[in-house]
Amino acid sequence: MIRSEVPKIIHIDMDAFFASVEQRDHPELRGKPVAVGGSRKRGVVAAASYEARRFGVRSAMPSVTARRKCPQLIFVRPRFEAYKAVSRQIHAVFRRYTDCIEPLSLDEAYLDVTENKPGIELATELAERIRAEIRAETGLTASAGVSYNKFLAKVASDVNKPDGLFVIPPQRAQAFIDRLPIERFHGVGKATARRMRALGIENGANLRQTPLDELLRHFGKAGQYFHAVARGEDPRPVRSERQRKSLGAESTFEEDLCEMDALQQRLSDIAEEVAARLQRQDLQGRCLTLKIKFADFTQITRARSFDSPLWQSNRLRLEGLRLLRENFRPGMCIRLLGLTLSRLSPVDDETEASLRQLELGL
Repeated sequence: MIRSEVPKIIHIDMDAFFASVEQRDHPELRGKPVAVGGSRKRGVVAAASYEARRFGVRSAMPSVTARRKCPQLIFVRPRFEAYKAVSRQIHAVFRRYTDCIEPLSLDEAYLDVTENKPGIELATELAERIRAEIRAETGLTASAGVSYNKFLAKVASDVNKPDGLFVIPPQRAQAFIDRLPIERFHGVGKATARRMRALGIENGANLRQTPLDELLRHFGKAGQYFHAVARGEDPRPVRSERQRKSLGAESTFEEDLCEMDALQQRLSDIAEEVAARLQRQDLQGRCLTLKIKFADFTQITRARSFDSPLWQSNRLRLEGLRLLRENFRPGMCIRLLGLTLSRLSPVDDETEASLRQLELGL
């Protein structure tokens, strides 16, 4: 293996992943604007093809808004098992080059190739090989960013999308960061960007020139992060064994639900799904969060912590319903419900014993 003093990090991001899988598997969709997720009238866009993005369609956009922006938009229901199968192919390619892989989602990951299995010195060459093998084995394109830390690698992967590669070496990093618009900094959303612009922070150079105490005053703990990355500093390692922080499920309804009986049934289904996911991953949790999106698209979350861990579907359902009843009033109409369990930990011996008793009917 090749060892370098300077870390070599690659960020791989598949291009319009869900939509690209659908276009690959359904040739009639190629070259057309495609949205995965929801339906024409309800739900939200989970992914949009690049043809749809040209009309302003984006992920997490309400389907009705997407349809208004692009009347010829083709909606496709998601096939998560298909996406997971392709993701496994992609990760098999990664493992040929390094075992230090930090997945961010099905279609995105950091790779630390400072030490790499083929013994290739240039991270750029490794990124090109990985992209080529992904294309050859899946028929899909990936974009890659290469740099010496995670922040810069992630920013770089977005520069030449789709099907692109961009490298930020240490000697060019500060000049690149100084020119970077503030919205392009990972961790700066729309609201934070507005606050920064109100302070005169338009780009990386402005951010670097802002004193740390001012950043901390306006942005709290995130100010330390902004101060560091504006100088090209990001000490976070690529963690191949990331601990999951939360696990959940949600459902957007075909029609707004205004009756408690119907809402209870949908929430019960969601609790069953969360419990199944917990069991597959041998996890339990102590904080349950209910998410409610109303008919007017306003949204609330309500959380409750517990002394004993939650993992059974009936208890998840019971506690979720309690939160729902506490926040539901006659006349309310709801378009989405979700349950998320956090403060996760591996299933302990006591929980395993309880599971075995349930399986035996005791």
